[in-house]
Amino acid sequence: MAAEQLGFEGMPKRLYPCTPSRLNTWLDCPRRYRMTYLDRPKPEKGLPWAHNSVGASVHNALAGWWRLPLDERTTEAAGRLLDRAWLSDGFRDDAQAAEWRHRAREMVLRYTAGLDPADEPVGVERTVSMKTHVITVQGRIDRLDRRGDELVVVDYKTGRRPLTADDARTSLALALYAASARRMMRTPCRLVELHHLPTGEVAVWEHTDDSLDRHLRRAEQIAEECGEADEWFRATTRPADVAIPPERRHERFDERFPPQPGPLCAWCDFARHCPEGQAAAPTRDPWSALASD
Repeated sequence: MAAEQLGFEGMPKRLYPCTPSRLNTWLDCPRRYRMTYLDRPKPEKGLPWAHNSVGASVHNALAGWWRLPLDERTTEAAGRLLDRAWLSDGFRDDAQAAEWRHRAREMVLRYTAGLDPADEPVGVERTVSMKTHVITVQGRIDRLDRRGDELVVVDYKTGRRPLTADDARTSLALALYAASARRMMRTPCRLVELHHLPTGEVAVWEHTDDSLDRHLRRAEQIAEECGEADEWFRATTRPADVAIPPERRHERFDERFPPQPGPLCAWCDFARHCPEGQAAAPTRDPWSALASD
């Protein structure tokens, strides 16, 4: 066994279990990381976001479409699946929800019209995982395709911002998905794609072995920081801390979980518990991230 795997008295060091979302939360804001993954009881979240409802509805409809028998994979079926999967949380009113249900339906119809129903994916909502000497990482891929002798990671996006190849290149999640799929299936997997349904554009990046390894090393570095902070939290948390209101816990834990105030604080689920976040960005309505036109 490698020396770096050995902990106290020669015992194997526990691998840090994580997801790309957990690692990215730490990078974005250690305080939000603490409230999301460590605080018990977990602080109450704000209202649901309408853009998350749109995204989840579209993702669920597309996953359902690929699970239909081949002869039932029609654009009309995709529209029906969107209607069944529709989530109406976070919208201003019923009229706005109905408008966005129509928009989401049109996205799904356009997108599936450009797909070959017979081009069976390797996986839909496929969970992949891998271990290194530091972490065990797990994630779920929207769609995993096979093209020729290689696998391709496909991620659906429904946000209003257009995407670029740089978004695909820098995505830690996509790189970890590709590395995990490659290792699990013993098949090359270097291509990652962001499919932007509102515009129909596809942002593509082809990784090299070196670039995937760099993302893995970065994930390990973040995970080591998370693991040290997690251990500190467990060691310093007292039974009485569960009675402390969320906004007062910061006094105890900001040494290791400081806030990172900035524009993104407007979209934080825990903004109501974070004075620095409230000061950094104005409160947003739950439907604020929807495109206006």
